[in-house]
Amino acid sequence: MLVNSQIAASEKPLPDVANRKTDKNLGSLSWVGMDQIDLPLNIVLNDQQSVQVHSKINCYVSLDNEQAKGIHMSRLYRVLNDYATTHALTPPLLKELLSEILLSHEDLSCDALVSLSFDLPLQRSALLSDNQGWKFYPVEIKCQHSDGEFSSEIKVSVPYSSTCPCSASLSRQLLAEKIQSHFASATIETDTLLSWITSDAGSVATPHSQRSWAYIKTLVRSGAHFPLIEIIDAAEGALKTPVQTAVKREDEQEFARLNGENLMFCEDAARRIKTALKNTPDILDFWFKVEHQESLHPHNAVAIAVADIPGGYQAIPEF
Repeated sequence: MLVNSQIAASEKPLPDVANRKTDKNLGSLSWVGMDQIDLPLNIVLNDQQSVQVHSKINCYVSLDNEQAKGIHMSRLYRVLNDYATTHALTPPLLKELLSEILLSHEDLSCDALVSLSFDLPLQRSALLSDNQGWKFYPVEIKCQHSDGEFSSEIKVSVPYSSTCPCSASLSRQLLAEKIQSHFASATIETDTLLSWITSDAGSVATPHSQRSWAYIKTLVRSGAHFPLIEIIDAAEGALKTPVQTAVKREDEQEFARLNGENLMFCEDAARRIKTALKNTPDILDFWFKVEHQESLHPHNAVAIAVADIPGGYQAIPEF
C-alpha cells in the first residue's frame, strides 16, 4: 500500500511557482537570467581554424509580461548547453541561439542577450628564432537581439611593451655626457669607444618601459566568423612591440631594437591603434583604451579613442 502511494505521489505534477500568473501587473524587467555559466565552446576563427575554450557565459531575456512572476532559468541553460555541445560558434549560429532562447520564452520576452568570456589561445612565433609559444588574449563576445535587430560586439585585451620617449631622451643625454667626460681628448678611436659602450661602463642609463594594454571594443559586421585574429593582428601590427612567449637571446635583442624604434607615449599608441582599426574591414565602430602601466610612477598613463562615427560609441572611460 505504501509503495502504491509513493507511485501515485511521483506521478503528480510538480509545482512551478515561476510559471504562475496573476491578475496584477507586477511590472516589466529589462533583463533577467544567469551569470558565469561554465561551458566549453568551439569558436570558429576563420575558414581553416577553430579553437576550444573554457567560457563563462551570461545569458538574459527581458521580462515583458507584467503578469508573469519570472522567467524559466532551466530553459536558458538547456538551450545554451545544447548549442555549446553540438555546434561550433559563429555569428550566424549565435543569432540562431538568441532566436531559440526567445522561442523558449515566447510568452514572456521580446529581447535576449548572451555574452561569452574566455581566454583565446593563439600560438605566436618568436621574432627571429624558430621558437613558438602560446599567448592568451582575454575576449568577450556579446550578442543581442533587441527591437527585432541583431548586434554583435567584441572586446579584446592586447598586451604590448611601451618605452617612454622622454625617458629615452634623458638616458641618451646622460650617455653623451658620460662619453664627453670619460674621453677628454679631442678625438676618440672607434674601437675604443665601441669597447667602452659595450662594457658595463656603457650602461649609464636606461629608459623606463612598461607592460601595457590595449582594451578594444568593436561593433563588427555579421559574417561567417568572429574577426578576433584580425582585431588582435591589427593592434599588434600597429604597435610593433607585442609581448613575446618563448625567446632566445636573438629574439630578446630584436625586441629591444623594436622598442627603441617604437618609443611611445600612450597618445602615440592610441593614434596607431585608431588608424589600424579604421582600416580593418569587418569593424563598423570601435572604442578603445590604452593603458601604460608605469614603472616610473605608481599610477598608469591612459588614452581613449573612438571611431568618431555619428551616433556611435562615446569616448567615455569604461572597460
